[in-house]
Amino acid sequence: MILASGEVLASEGLNRLGPQVALALPECLSSDPIARMMAWDSLSYLPDDILVKVDRAAMAVGLETRAPFLDHRVAQVAWRLPIAMKIRGKTSKWALRQILYQYVPRELIERPNAGFAMPIGQWLWGPLRSWASELLHPERLSREGYLCPEPISRLWQQHLSGRYDHTTNLWTVLMWQRWLEQWG
Repeated sequence: MILASGEVLASEGLNRLGPQVALALPECLSSDPIARMMAWDSLSYLPDDILVKVDRAAMAVGLETRAPFLDHRVAQVAWRLPIAMKIRGKTSKWALRQILYQYVPRELIERPNAGFAMPIGQWLWGPLRSWASELLHPERLSREGYLCPEPISRLWQQHLSGRYDHTTNLWTVLMWQRWLEQWG
């Protein structure tokens, strides 16, 4: 789909969201960068990441989930709201919060998000430990010649001690090592 501004909107993203939401999206894709980011999140991050994780986690335990805010009528109203009703200062979902404050105790609304993070750090201490140790072995890293073994070994040992959580850095190296193992 080509918008009036000349931009191309990915048709596969539109198809995933359904025709009702797809029709509302071009209206929000103005020159406002926040609106543009929200639209692209709706086309990519939401269906390709968040909803996939919810679906997989729920189906793994036989749980049926719902996403009521994704009903096409709710989405159409939300897309038509001005940014000032969505974000005020550092407060997101401003209009929704105003409605909730009337019915739900404030302490249930004003709390940190609980994301969909997987406990990779714990898995590296437990069931993935031998797999990770093999991929991060200093001799292997030296032999392959792409990564410097010393800092990686230091991070791995600190992580295994339990005093530090280097999951993010270690996982990046592990994914590289696994890719290299399969394709290198």
